[in-house]
Amino acid sequence: MEKQTLNVPNISCGHCVTAIKNELNELKGVASVDGDPGTKTVTVEWDEPASLEQIRSKLKEINYPAE
Repeated sequence: MEKQTLNVPNISCGHCVTAIKNELNELKGVASVDGDPGTKTVTVEWDEPASLEQIRSKLKEINYPAE
C-alpha cells in the first residue's frame, strides 16, 4: 500500500474535499482519500492498479491539480 499527501491549492471547503473523495474513490485500487481545506492537502492511500500518476491526472481533470 502506498500513501501520499498532495498539496491541492484549489481546495477551499468541505464540498471540495467531498468532490475529490468521490472522484478518486472511483479509481480502481484507491483505498482511502482524506482532505483538509485548512492545509489544502489531500492524502491518498492506494494499491495497484492505481498509481500516483493516475491520481494526479484525475485531480487535474476535475480542476483540483496537485502541486
